Amino acid sequence: MSAQGAILELVAELPLIDHHCHGVQTGTPADAEVELLATESDWPAPPGTSVFDNPFGITVRSVCAPLLDLPRHCTGEEYLQRRDELGGTEVSARLLASSGTERYLLDTGFRAGTIMTPDEMATLTGAATEEIVRLEALAESIAPGCTAAGFAGAFDDALEAAAANAVGVKSIIAYRYGLDFDPSPPEPAQVTAAADRWLTAIAAGAPTRLADPVLLRHLLWRAVELRRPIQLHVGYGDPDIVLHRCDPSHLTSFAHATRTSGAQLMLLHCYPYIRQAGVLAQLFPHVWLDTSCAVSHSGPSSQTLVRESLEMAPMHKVLYASDAFGLPELYACGSWLWRRAVGRVLGEWLADDLIGAADARRYAEMLARGNAVRAYGLE
Repeated sequence: MSAQGAILELVAELPLIDHHCHGVQTGTPADAEVELLATESDWPAPPGTSVFDNPFGITVRSVCAPLLDLPRHCTGEEYLQRRDELGGTEVSARLLASSGTERYLLDTGFRAGTIMTPDEMATLTGAATEEIVRLEALAESIAPGCTAAGFAGAFDDALEAAAANAVGVKSIIAYRYGLDFDPSPPEPAQVTAAADRWLTAIAAGAPTRLADPVLLRHLLWRAVELRRPIQLHVGYGDPDIVLHRCDPSHLTSFAHATRTSGAQLMLLHCYPYIRQAGVLAQLFPHVWLDTSCAVSHSGPSSQTLVRESLEMAPMHKVLYASDAFGLPELYACGSWLWRRAVGRVLGEWLADDLIGAADARRYAEMLARGNAVRAYGLE
């Protein structure tokens, strides 16, 4: 076997740590729900079309169909029919097993009532499962019982309790405001005034959705003081985002401000700003990145994204993640596409004699699990 073939085979079999994902949806979703879970859009495909013709859907019909006893490239209708026949639990068990994931780090703060808990995921997969605390969801959960003056203390208590059973936290400030936020921590009086505005609006009937930039910054800086990994949504996501404000280059001042804090900044997804994230990962000792959901949703073209993530960032700063939510196909396709891309890129470097076989194996293992172990202190 050639050196390139050997590295492809190695990457295909490596156990993975999925450092950012969510739980699988419980029950058996209806066909229309499957199609919605297969895209970041909030709206169904236009009449006469299907998400099974988008890059992720094409990959599902290629990669997942045989795992459900269907021919590769079956139709979307055939795939959905077979899914219904097997039921959600069996489909999830088969597809998650195919991913080769040995540990899941679950963000449990989004639609928690519809997806499996960490314990349920561990039971289904047999893999170790850890929790990532979503800061905004935690703050929203304590809002009903808070006063403005007591909000900061109540959040500190809630964060301390939640972090005791978690390996990291996550901020969606990119969704709720943008990454172009003031990088300095707000003053206590500013936090109290902002909490008063937010809680007063809630009492008047407004939703609890936290979008105040002062409070978002406060949560983020309280997380910095934990000295734990902080996952940050970057770039591509659902229609809530304003894409150009999710460019990670906006985080440069915040990265400077937190460089010696002991916190690690984990940049998630990053598309189409993968190169910008890679630059930050090279320049700052505490910045890391992945390509997570962008790999699944770019499907056949995903090798380009993985290659970009390895252009500038050190090999010890890039991690594997699926960002899978609800749909087990996202775990299966995310793993398969990522393995294919990493194996091919490292194989090309080997063929050009830019790295040796020992380095290729070492880098593959770092990307698959070793970097996550180091970042999150998992061993």
